[in-house]
Amino acid sequence: MIVSILRFLVIFIFMTGVAQAANPQVTIETTQGDFTVELYPEKAPKTVENFLQYVRDGFYKDTIFHRVINGFMIQGGGISKELKEKKTRAKINSEANNGLKNQLGTIAMARTADPDSATAQFFINLNDNRFLDFKGLTPNEYGYTVFGKVIDGLDMVVRIGAQPTGANAMFSSDAPKEAVVIQKISVIESK
Repeated sequence: MIVSILRFLVIFIFMTGVAQAANPQVTIETTQGDFTVELYPEKAPKTVENFLQYVRDGFYKDTIFHRVINGFMIQGGGISKELKEKKTRAKINSEANNGLKNQLGTIAMARTADPDSATAQFFINLNDNRFLDFKGLTPNEYGYTVFGKVIDGLDMVVRIGAQPTGANAMFSSDAPKEAVVIQKISVIESK
């Protein structure tokens, strides 16, 4: 009888997914409000580990969302509030071919024209941006690596996206007129 009950409990736990580890989550605290992002290490393991290492190192403290385009995306994570580019670790290889799409509320790695050039900067989609999705293996088709999604506080992200923008000392356009500072990003410890 006890063996049958234990067997049932093991099967129940396995079937309900209770035994599976939850995806890591981070809280992004900004001067406009806080929001929570769930990360997807099964889909983008190198990207998530890279991002979490920057979080653990305190790298994002006092960086800004330096590029804001309403209805498109907000980009941050590499420029200090003093408008200085922060020194980053080595570039990582793209994981854009992971099946995840650049949809409203997803977080993805920013990069140059080289798909394998992401470091610390990220962006959050304010729309379903299909043109940023992986389509093929050429640099123009490779897309941008999605590695998580905003699960709480999307209204804060949208508020950041609605900030008035213009030029500043570093950028010719799309810079918020009032700095939106990332005060801290921290990992939410599971209970």
